[in-house]
Amino acid sequence: MADRRARLTFRAEFRDYLRFFARPRFGPRLRGRAAISGWTGDWFPMVRLGGLVRWAAVLWVVNLFFLGPIALAAATAGGAQSRLNLLNIPWLSALLWAPIVEELVFRYGLRHLAQAIWLFPASLAAMLIGLHWYSALLLAAVLAGCWAPVAWGALFARRPLPWRWRRRYWTVFPWVFHASCLLFAAAHLANFSFDGTPLWLMPLLVLPQWLTGTVLGWQRMRRGVGASMLLHGIFNAGPLAMVWLLVHVVPHWMT
Repeated sequence: MADRRARLTFRAEFRDYLRFFARPRFGPRLRGRAAISGWTGDWFPMVRLGGLVRWAAVLWVVNLFFLGPIALAAATAGGAQSRLNLLNIPWLSALLWAPIVEELVFRYGLRHLAQAIWLFPASLAAMLIGLHWYSALLLAAVLAGCWAPVAWGALFARRPLPWRWRRRYWTVFPWVFHASCLLFAAAHLANFSFDGTPLWLMPLLVLPQWLTGTVLGWQRMRRGVGASMLLHGIFNAGPLAMVWLLVHVVPHWMT
């Protein structure tokens, strides 16, 4: 087990995120990871739940008081309307489905480029279909494919990319990382309906998702895909819990 004294403080993690944001790099991992195989550690990293909640809280505050008002002003000015029904939010989709499938689509392949060749289109199809029994089966097949090299050993042994390809990828990795964050944000434009909204306003609508994507991407690269999935779920849980309280608890408390 990793030495607890080796774990970074939240302040140190925040400084590391800022450095990573300015100059994304492929490695190394953050301190505090368990001494287990890289593959298992990628899915089950040694992270503190409290630390992830702190990151989620930072994102909630920044999005609520800074980026959220900018997005709302852009939506009002451009005539964009949210498609989300706050009174009927699918909890299972927001807390479990989206964190898994979106991390597979936008961030898993950042470290496993060879697997991304088949994993990206398969997980993208599951995301576009939405949560149904057949898309759940597709997602299960994708997850099984991710674990095949570990579960079945030599039968599905990983074949790393040639060294020259990896070196080229590391060179362009900063561009790839930021492109994944922009694509993650752009995908959330599907949450809006547009009525003559100018194109230049559309990026402002998804500023909160862009910032969230940079933090999730940093977690994915520095801790593991398991950490980014868990943080994704925690982040989604905050607004859902707030909406639930406002709809179901506050009205009864006020009467």
